[in-house]
Amino acid sequence: MQPDDKQSDASDFAKQAGERQPGVIAEFWDFLIHNKKWWITPIILVLLLVGLLAMASGTAFAPFIYPLW
Repeated sequence: MQPDDKQSDASDFAKQAGERQPGVIAEFWDFLIHNKKWWITPIILVLLLVGLLAMASGTAFAPFIYPLW
């Protein structure tokens, strides 16, 4: 590597470090696109739904959930 390349690498690193970090959903979407792991999507959706139902069972919404089962 030449000295100019090292400066260029350092400035690229500093520029990327200063950028805003993507959120969890954006990173998950990027993971799905680049790694083609589409089979993970239904698993994540079901886990989110179960978590939502578990959280809702402790609220005033609970009487409306239990007749579904």
